[in-house]
Amino acid sequence: MTAWDAFLLGIVQGATEFLPVSSSGHLVIVQSLLSVSVEGVAFEVIVHLGTLFSIMLVYRSRITELTVGVLGKDQHSLSYAGLLFVATIPAGLIGILAKEPIELLFDAPAVPGIALLVTGVVLWSSRSAMGRQSVTRPTLTAALLIGVAQACALIPGISRSGATVVAAMWLGLEAREAAAFSFLMAVPVIAGAAVLQIPDLIGHDQEGLSLSLLVIGGIAAAVTGVFAIRMFVGVLARRSFHFFAPYCWTVGLLYLAYLFVN
Repeated sequence: MTAWDAFLLGIVQGATEFLPVSSSGHLVIVQSLLSVSVEGVAFEVIVHLGTLFSIMLVYRSRITELTVGVLGKDQHSLSYAGLLFVATIPAGLIGILAKEPIELLFDAPAVPGIALLVTGVVLWSSRSAMGRQSVTRPTLTAALLIGVAQACALIPGISRSGATVVAAMWLGLEAREAAAFSFLMAVPVIAGAAVLQIPDLIGHDQEGLSLSLLVIGGIAAAVTGVFAIRMFVGVLARRSFHFFAPYCWTVGLLYLAYLFVN
């Protein structure tokens, strides 16, 4: 991996982690197109921590308020934190119990292309979901269902932000609150995924990855992530979320065509 590869992959991770187009799918596709093979898990851990920093920065006031409320035993804060916890359960369980099968999906070249087509359908459905928005926080059942949507995004090519926000909107959650809930519930998921990879990080030699490459990738992901979150919220406010659907369909079809030809 060159410095340019690290920079480009960091930007791809930062942008697609939050925009509803699937970061995992795009990383698989870009690595395939660039013929870049990333050894070990160090780079993946670093760019994910970069996107985690993006969330912490953009939603710092919300996170601080929630943390202070939980420590102060404020019932409203405790309830919201509980909903976030419930929403992380499905992805957490599947990530632990089905770790190897999920990893095999990343080795199947056609999976991200097909899954991007599915993501496009989900995003297109948000046109109808817009009219259902009426509440500012999910119920316990809604939080669990949003968590199931997040678990589906373990498949490369299924957008985590797209799946969770559209699910939240269908369940009646106001668009901006749907985005906030989606990003806040991503904090323990991203952090947990990084923790689960620590044994692999320690136990394997991260060939060809210098500290400078990790720093370049991490910073690129963090900075790009901040802009991506703000763009995501802006698109929701303009009720044009479904415009990402044609992009997902186009990328998915072009990538599948590329695989067929090659």
